[in-house]
This record gives sequence, C-alpha cells and structure tokens, in this order.
Amino acid sequence: MTLTRFTLSTHLQLIWHVALMRFRIMSRYPGFRVFDIIMPTFIAAMPILLGQGIGGSAAQAAANFERNTGTANYIAYLLIGSNVFMMVSGTLWNVGYWLRREQETGTLEALYLAPTGRGSILTGIWLYGMARMLFNFVVAFTFGSIVFQVNPLQGDILLALVFLLVGFIPLSGISLLYGAIILRIKAANALIQLAQWIISFLMGLFFPITIFPAWLRMVALLFPPTWMNNGVRASLLGLGFFFERWYFDLAVLGVFCVITPWLGYRLFTRTEQAVRSSAGVGEF
Repeated sequence: MTLTRFTLSTHLQLIWHVALMRFRIMSRYPGFRVFDIIMPTFIAAMPILLGQGIGGSAAQAAANFERNTGTANYIAYLLIGSNVFMMVSGTLWNVGYWLRREQETGTLEALYLAPTGRGSILTGIWLYGMARMLFNFVVAFTFGSIVFQVNPLQGDILLALVFLLVGFIPLSGISLLYGAIILRIKAANALIQLAQWIISFLMGLFFPITIFPAWLRMVALLFPPTWMNNGVRASLLGLGFFFERWYFDLAVLGVFCVITPWLGYRLFTRTEQAVRSSAGVGEF
C-alpha cells in the first residue's frame, strides 16, 4: 500500500482493518458485551411484568394484548421491540461516540489529512457496527426467550434476518445525520439520551403504531426503524405487514436504503465543510 495511490483492494483492506480495530477495542471491555446481551431483556421485563401484574395472570395479560396487537405472544413481541431498539440505538452510539472520541483525542483532523478518504473509514465503522448489532440481536433475543420461556425458533427466521440486514442500511444514513449534529454541537451524551426516547416512541417499542393518531402514524412511517421493527415482528409472530405482503414492506425499506444514506451523507459533508472552514473538525 502506498501513500499516493489507493486501489479497490487497498480500500477494502482499510475497511477490514478499521472494523477489526473496533472489534479489538471492544474485546477489552467484556462488561459492555454482557450489557449488550442482558439489557434488551431488562427493557422488555418492565412492561411484561407490569402487564402480568395489571392483567391478573399471564393468560389474561395475553388475551388483553392480543385484542390490540393480533398476537397473544406479548413476551416475544416486546423482546423483539427491545432488541431492535438496542440495535438502532447502538448504531447511533457507535458512529456518534467514534466521532466525539476522535475529536477529544485530537485525531479526527489527522484522519482527514490521511490519503485514505473518510468514506472507507466510515464504512469500516459501519461494518463493525452491523456485525456487532446483528450478533447481539440473535444472542440477546435467545437469552430473553430462555429467561421468559418462549420459543425463539418460530415464524420465518430467514425473512426476519433479511429485514434486519436491509434495515441496517438506512440506519447507517441516520447515523450520519446524527454524526453531523455531533460535529456541529460537540455533545454526544445528551443527544443520545434524547434520540433514544424519540426512537423508542416512533418505532413502537412497546406498542403497535396503529394506536397513534393518523398524523403521528404518518410521522412514524417516515422513520425506517418502524418498518424494520414491524417487519421482524410480522415475520416471527405472524402479524400483519403494513402493506399486507412482506415484499411490499421490504420494498419500502429498499427505498429508505437509497434515500436515507444519500441524505445523511450530503448533510454530513455539508456540515463537515462548514465546520472545517470555521473552527476545524477536531476542535474540542
């Protein structure tokens, strides 16, 4: 690899080594890996136990839930929602904190001076995030199913994985939108905490978005994780897709796969240019 000429092969090597570096860093913090596995179960446990307590019994809670959602398997429904939520939230944390950490350590501007281009580095970060989030979803969902004694091997598992994989592409675009805000205001914690509340609400973490007023339902349908979450639930639990057929819903996600990364990248680059011309991207 030379400093003056980068080929497709060297770009692919760079993407791989960036992702590998992120995995090596994460391997030094086993507590975070355990947190990723058990946290979705804790998030889902609160409404599960609350529903059983209010309903009077597990059977009554299931009957009440089925009237509103179309499935009595409220445990799997909530576990899926909590795991997709952690996947979406983790993607924002991954890109946002990478940018902020590079700013704080003074290495972000050095990366911009390297002859590699930011695209390959960001792609490596995305590759790491996608592999980590998909692994966490499978393991954490299995763990929660064991804890609450539901069958994790139900429904169309392959179709659910397709929705997760396709849904991750617009998530990358959303993470760029978030990264642009990080570059501008240089605050990750507060933004993540605010974003988590908005994400959980719009995607229907604990409830179907059909209970929303019409205007709010339209807002939720403009949010890609809503389609991702409902697609996984419909695939595994036999619920209805938004457009009745899975391929119609997947086609909508496909449209988001084009629009969201393009919009995110344009906003990110424009914000980046504005920051570089004024204070510098690496300013603390």
